[in-house]
Amino acid sequence: MGGRIGVEKEGALGWIVFDHPERRNAVSEAMWKAVVPAARELDGDPAIRVVLLRGSGDVAFVAGADISEFEKRRTGAGAAAYEGNTGEAFAALGAISKPVIAMIHGFCVGGGMATALGADLRYAADDGVFAIPAARLGLGYHAGGIEALQALVGPSVAKEIFFTARRFGSDEALRMGLLNGVFPKAELETRVREIAAQIADNAPLTVGSVKRIVRELAREPAKRDQQAIDDSIQRCFGSEDYKEGVRAFMEKRRPAFRGQ
Repeated sequence: MGGRIGVEKEGALGWIVFDHPERRNAVSEAMWKAVVPAARELDGDPAIRVVLLRGSGDVAFVAGADISEFEKRRTGAGAAAYEGNTGEAFAALGAISKPVIAMIHGFCVGGGMATALGADLRYAADDGVFAIPAARLGLGYHAGGIEALQALVGPSVAKEIFFTARRFGSDEALRMGLLNGVFPKAELETRVREIAAQIADNAPLTVGSVKRIVRELAREPAKRDQQAIDDSIQRCFGSEDYKEGVRAFMEKRRPAFRGQ
């Protein structure tokens, strides 16, 4: 039952750390369960404006679910409970109202790719190794993960990734549309921190509104929450941050947004 989910806070940045380096940060069932309170803690902290996901060590982001548990925990009657735990973890990441960034290095395989797909933005080092080996294990893959992948790379490429179960690198992942950017490994954290800081410096209500609207626009028109869209926009216009942004622009100074 090794491994843990760490939570770290640095000013406006909050980190969820997949910490199981002896198994390339493979995620145990206990770790999947721990993702939920970690995500809720950072989402509920008003000081945190950007949530980042990373793996510990130098070898992997997340090398998938911990296969050593599969024979006992992901089979027969236990399979449904295990899938429920992973589903709740992915749902908790997806429910975070703030921008979520996956900072990927090394192995990002199986459950690691599913975790990264739950982020809004994905940046990888040039040593990234990506794959979804479900077809090599004979397991059924949850529809939400397939849907998320398909939304980024399209149906044909999503099928190829699943059908072949092959590994591919960061440059190919970037061309597919899976990644927002690729950096030399030595520069990855610095560059991602710069991007996160830039986001954190912007108006939180505007950023949150855009995230909510993009999420709703991904739904079928009949299923969109138009009221939530309209409310998020009006909240921006009625905010002190909007007044501050206009004043700062007119006074040619940097705005100080408070999320209010």
